[in-house]
Amino acid sequence: MWEEQTALFFRYLEIEKNASVNTISAYRQDLVLFFTFLQDKSGEHAWERLTTLEIRAYLAYLHEQHFARRSIARRISALRSFYRFLVREKRLASNPFQDVRTPKLEKRLPQLLSLPQVTALLSLPKGDDLGRRDAVTLELLYGTGCRVSELAGLTLERVDTGNRFVLLYGKGSKERIVPIGHPAAELIDAYVRGARRRLMGRTHKPCENLLLNHRGGPLTDRSIRRIVDHYIQELSCTQHVSPHTLRHTFATHLLEHGADLRAVQ
Repeated sequence: MWEEQTALFFRYLEIEKNASVNTISAYRQDLVLFFTFLQDKSGEHAWERLTTLEIRAYLAYLHEQHFARRSIARRISALRSFYRFLVREKRLASNPFQDVRTPKLEKRLPQLLSLPQVTALLSLPKGDDLGRRDAVTLELLYGTGCRVSELAGLTLERVDTGNRFVLLYGKGSKERIVPIGHPAAELIDAYVRGARRRLMGRTHKPCENLLLNHRGGPLTDRSIRRIVDHYIQELSCTQHVSPHTLRHTFATHLLEHGADLRAVQ
């Protein structure tokens, strides 16, 4: 029963909630850890008749294992979502995690890059085919504030360099139109006419994604993160920088230069 219900839950996350592969993988790990704990403590079917005492015992176990507060909060959130799904599907009458409080998280200020750092970062890619692709990758991450998943899924038909905008397909199957600057439009045009065409020539399978790997296939989320890591190392930047850092930097630089807060949001 456990395997059956979790399989239905992951399918629900994938199809209805449009959750990413990474999110589903994290939820799977969280549920397996919980089920293994319950199985050892109270038996295989304890998850169906969960009590407050068992939930408290699980939270105590997480603390004993020295899980960070942020990690514990994520695990509670995963379990709350799973049991909410079971109630929705009429598998259970109530959600035992509905009133379980998550630990208070320390607020972290997002890491940001300065304007000179961004300028230096965007100038690092070389002029070969993969370098031109990387230049487009970095320019769009910073110039649109998009998420990695949105950039990986961006197709040619969703890019309009003439009118200078891209149509991003994001969380919850929501679309939004985002303007791009002249540098981004020029980089994309040059890349599509030259480097992308040559990369496409390395495969017999047509691909509509804007960003391609060295074999002519679509660039994955993980590959985009590796590209960012590579150029951050070249930049010799001491702070931790991720694609999400570029997203925060994009928003901050817009606000600092007078952009409307609601428009940026």
